[in-house]
Amino acid sequence: MRDRIVCFGDVIDDVVVVPEGPIRDDTDTPSEIRYRPGGSPANTAAWLGALGARVDFVGVVGAGDAARHAAAMPGVAAHLREHPDLPTGTIVVIVAGQSRSMLTSRGANSALDPAEVTDELLTEASVLHLTGHALLNDAGLGDLLARATAAGVAVSVSPGSAGFIADYGLPEFRRAIAGASILFPSLDEGRLLTGLDDPAAVSAALAEEFDTVVLTMGAAGVMVNGETVQAVTVDIVDPTGAGDAFCAGFLAEWAHSRDALAAARAGVTVAARAVQSIGARPAP
Repeated sequence: MRDRIVCFGDVIDDVVVVPEGPIRDDTDTPSEIRYRPGGSPANTAAWLGALGARVDFVGVVGAGDAARHAAAMPGVAAHLREHPDLPTGTIVVIVAGQSRSMLTSRGANSALDPAEVTDELLTEASVLHLTGHALLNDAGLGDLLARATAAGVAVSVSPGSAGFIADYGLPEFRRAIAGASILFPSLDEGRLLTGLDDPAAVSAALAEEFDTVVLTMGAAGVMVNGETVQAVTVDIVDPTGAGDAFCAGFLAEWAHSRDALAAARAGVTVAARAVQSIGARPAP
């Protein structure tokens, strides 16, 4: 059975800011500030590497940054193209308890090319994982999903955020991800995609379009095709990347067992590890 996982999409330099108190206008606010590698699919790839999965990551960085970002993904076969003009994408993440605000510059990620996920990579793959933000580079994305499906590769999609879906356009988003087999929406994203409120109703509606629906509900756990898996309760230091880590735990198990409930249990365990340190990747 093929078990390699290919992740495609954004790689980011995160500037994570954890203020000691409310941000004060026009003066200093003491804060803990850390520079961390990020980008949702890159985070998932890094967690997969840490879990011992066989994983490739395909993305774009600024000139001179490929070696640095490859080194930040131990265990991952990183296929990073350097853009001659655009810098590596950057996000300032301001953490307030369990909430985050993100100031985003996509940089070189705006030059992502789905054709760089080659047929050779898909030949060995079990899963192709991407996030909604890849739709911002939608030229060729439909062809990539078609090539993956033709190669017998499951396509998993983490939508990104409800705000992103709304900005992109709900009908356009649904058309763009049609054909994916695994969907990882948050409850807010699921409600937006279906127009429904109750988690079970949201999950059931999405299950009419996707083989496996993994609805993440924060502290309320995860609903997998209508069945709930409880979250692991830990002290949260930084929620950044918890969803990316969950996807990694899920996909690493699913690639071997094809058991969605077992995969969700693995996912919540990895997500709990992720929130106990600053940044979206495995702690150094």
